[in-house]
Amino acid sequence: MFVDTARIFIKAGNGGNGCTSFYTEKYVNNGGPDGGNGGEGGSVIFRAAANKNTLADFKYAKHFRADNGENGKSRYSAGKKGKDLVIDVPVGTVIKDAETGGIIADMFAEGQTVTVAEGGRGGRGNAFFRNSRRQAPHFSQAGERAEEHAVLLELKTIADVGLIGYPNVGKSTILSVISSARPKIANYHFTTLSPNLGMVSVYDDSFSVADIPGLIDGAAEGAGLGHDFLRHIERTRLLVHVVDGSGIEGRDPVEDYKSICRELADYDAALAEKPQIVVVNKADLMTDYSVVDALEKQTGKRPVLMSAAVRSGVEELIKTIYSELSVLPPPKPLEFEPFVYEKPDKTSFEVVRTDDGEYEVFGGLVDELARNVVLDSYDSMQYFQRQIRERGIDKALKKAGVKTGDTVRMLDVEFEYVE
Repeated sequence: MFVDTARIFIKAGNGGNGCTSFYTEKYVNNGGPDGGNGGEGGSVIFRAAANKNTLADFKYAKHFRADNGENGKSRYSAGKKGKDLVIDVPVGTVIKDAETGGIIADMFAEGQTVTVAEGGRGGRGNAFFRNSRRQAPHFSQAGERAEEHAVLLELKTIADVGLIGYPNVGKSTILSVISSARPKIANYHFTTLSPNLGMVSVYDDSFSVADIPGLIDGAAEGAGLGHDFLRHIERTRLLVHVVDGSGIEGRDPVEDYKSICRELADYDAALAEKPQIVVVNKADLMTDYSVVDALEKQTGKRPVLMSAAVRSGVEELIKTIYSELSVLPPPKPLEFEPFVYEKPDKTSFEVVRTDDGEYEVFGGLVDELARNVVLDSYDSMQYFQRQIRERGIDKALKKAGVKTGDTVRMLDVEFEYVE
């Protein structure tokens, strides 16, 4: 099954919690804090794999999660880091953020890797919070929680040459005679339901050719199969535009050529500017050769006359393609401003006065401090209150007009403000 688009959900691992522990040993009455830090959560990494050519693996499997970091342990033992999750995708896959459409990565080269979601940081153990004034902290830090993200995967076939044209003009047959590819060939429209890829050997060199499923009028607006596969033309360096010169289906090859060119331009103006070689196929059934002159007048180049069914003109086509490719620049990855999932600013906060006259404090700093708060721990609350003063939250509350006796909400907890 060929699948070239998928929507999946990814989540990096949460950081492990820090440990609250005190050293114990026979004859040691007052062992100090020895709680270790939690391990980092695993990251979600995408990797371009040459042995994959479809996104079918993601048709039913939708959720991908990296391992969480282990919690810290006593005796200063840090938790184990969560295992990274490596997701293999075909070469040519474009990864986008589902919400904004921003491009995260273009998996253009085999073996290329990109970290899309980083694991959460591990929490600090109580040994970390020990200082000269706080000799025995009875609290530790919770691990950082990672968010889940929805991403879109779009496969854009990477090939040197793209075979385009109306259905049943002989593209699959041409691919089968110029390469070792064996696409399904039959005498009816839409035989090809997915792009087929073949390698063509020329002298000591080679190039790749993709047979793009047949386009029809309105393909750029979603008609037929063309809209689903026009994206596979974007990466090609050269287009081989095949028309049926026999006229056995009552079609005008020149009008077919113009129509397909319009569809390319409607989908993406850059596609219409790609270099093209026009091929008049089924020459063995032709009776009127004026179509060759008409296409030459239309394009400014002499079309290649061939019959793939009887293998006539095959060598000429291969040499013409190879000659054109030799002067074209190599394929390049997409040019884009990478989309990155931003980590929350752990130093920012905001104070607002609610409609009921209470004050609420929220923001990245508050969320970060929440990892250290244990409501039933005196040490933890003392640490939290000192951070409120040192980080400027207390000052911001006064600036907002808070007075003794007012209610302040923070971390889903309400308390009465006292100067």
